[in-house]
This record gives sequence, structure tokens and C-alpha cells, in this order.
Amino acid sequence: MILVSACLAGINCNYKGESKPNEKIIKLIKEGKAIPICPEQLGGLTTPRSGARILSGNGQDVLDKKTKLITDNGNDVTEQYIKGANEVLRIIREFNIKKVILKQGSPSCGKGITQAGKEKRETVKGNGVTTALLIREGIEVVTEQDI
Repeated sequence: MILVSACLAGINCNYKGESKPNEKIIKLIKEGKAIPICPEQLGGLTTPRSGARILSGNGQDVLDKKTKLITDNGNDVTEQYIKGANEVLRIIREFNIKKVILKQGSPSCGKGITQAGKEKRETVKGNGVTTALLIREGIEVVTEQDI
């Protein structure tokens, strides 16, 4: 079984209340090979919601309490992102999942590219919070661009 970002499955759960459907992901779900999840919703955030960014660094720095995640309107959502990442890890352990396909560019799911910036959201190199936690725990993380 594979976990996949719910937005890639066509579920309207991203911060804008939209999805980024990917036919390969949808096929995996229809075949019973994948389960959709949204770390941000699992962390308690609503949909739609304000976009968020890592203030400095990357998801690893968030997990290590070296930086925070804030929304475009200034709210601290660090704990929700960490909670969502931990919920994804709990699901992975519960179902013995070995591979995860997450949405590239997200401050939660991004692998190699995420959203950060002190003044505004910018695309930067680095992993999002959920991806950082999963890699730290030895879980294989790929993006929709890798499949």
C-alpha cells in the first residue's frame, strides 16, 4: 500500500480548497493500491486556509524547533503542521506502508522544493515538514514528478 497526497487524488484539500489531480495517482487509488491523506487537514487545519511558509530553513528545522511556520496572514501554524506529519507517520506505521507520494512544493509535503520566506512565500530548496519527518524515519518519499 502507498500513501498519497489527497490533493493529487482530486480531493479539494489544498490551502485554496482546490486539488491538483494526477491520473496516475487516481488510478492507484481506484486499483486499491493507495490511500489519500492530507497532512495539513490531519493536523487540524481547515480547507480552504491561508497559505503558509517556513520562516527560515526547511521542514527539518521546523521539526527541530529552530523555526516556525506562519500563514500569509501571520498566524503560527507550526504545531498543526507537526501534528499532521506525526499523524501521517502513525498511519504509515499502522499499515506498514513503505512508500509515500507527496505533492511537490508544499510546506508540508514538498520534497526538495518547499515554501519559505520571512516576508512572503517563495519557492526554495528543501523539504516540507511531513517529508522531513518521513525521511528522518526511513520512509521512501517521492513526488508526483517522480512517478
